[in-house]
Amino acid sequence: MNSTKQFVRKDGRTCNQVRPISLQYDVFGYADCSVLLYIGGTKVLVSVSLQDGVPAFLRKTGTGWLTAEYAMLPSATRIRTPRESEQMRKQGRSVEIARLIGRSLRSIINFKEIGERTITIDCDVLQADGGTRAACITAASYALSRALVRWQAKGAVPSSIVLRPIVALSAGLVENELLVDLSQQEDNAATADVTFVVADGGDIVEMQVTSEKEPVSWTTVVALKEMTVFAADELFKLK
Repeated sequence: MNSTKQFVRKDGRTCNQVRPISLQYDVFGYADCSVLLYIGGTKVLVSVSLQDGVPAFLRKTGTGWLTAEYAMLPSATRIRTPRESEQMRKQGRSVEIARLIGRSLRSIINFKEIGERTITIDCDVLQADGGTRAACITAASYALSRALVRWQAKGAVPSSIVLRPIVALSAGLVENELLVDLSQQEDNAATADVTFVVADGGDIVEMQVTSEKEPVSWTTVVALKEMTVFAADELFKLK
């Protein structure tokens, strides 16, 4: 197992180098904030909205909530996938990713500050080339931070509700090399892959570890974590 920065990947990157990143705010106007994020060939559109009301289990508690939805457009992949609305039910993968996004963002929100209102994160994958869940979390974190400024300007929230910004990246063991920010080609060849959700400062919010062919050692997971935390600094610099 290697993790040398000198190793050059098929797209020219080093082991701990993320793909080219860009983001654009307010792609459409009715959400409190929307973000179009490109990372390599992956493109996601994420919006944030604040509405009155909370789930039944939080009513009369004075506490807010955050929920997320995730969907992939039919032509986001090389082979078209049917719309979930045509199948009359959510795919298990979409539900699992939506829960990950919601959990990750709830970890950094002070819900007492928003009262009984719900923040909704809508995530749509326009093009998938690896790391779609990570891209959605990163885009949602930026959209939420920009929406917070606007809510405060309107007096909708009394003080800062975002405790710390977060970003997310994939990582994995591919052909005996430790790599950060896997493309789809790399992900398909990975012996093990991990999604890390990282808070500003390097703390881990969540990690999802999957061993594809054989059990992955804790040493490998820790090495991937250290590489990912280092690479995440590039995402925290986005504006």
